[in-house]
Amino acid sequence: MAYPTAVNSQITDAVTQSSVETLGQAPALAAGSLYQAIAQSMGLAAQNAVNAQQQGHLLAQAATTRCVQFLTGGQ
Repeated sequence: MAYPTAVNSQITDAVTQSSVETLGQAPALAAGSLYQAIAQSMGLAAQNAVNAQQQGHLLAQAATTRCVQFLTGGQ
């Protein structure tokens, strides 16, 4: 208990409990923030993989088109 002051002891107890609650929630909030950051990173990695796959297919289609043009004499 704190030293006696002119402030009501119920007020000091309420502030103390609020501070304890805030400190108690900090690890859970930090873990939640970490999980959100990881989820965002994984989503971005998946989007990049899809984009790379699409670009690869586009390149393959362009190469196929050029080869068919060459084989048919279209050049």
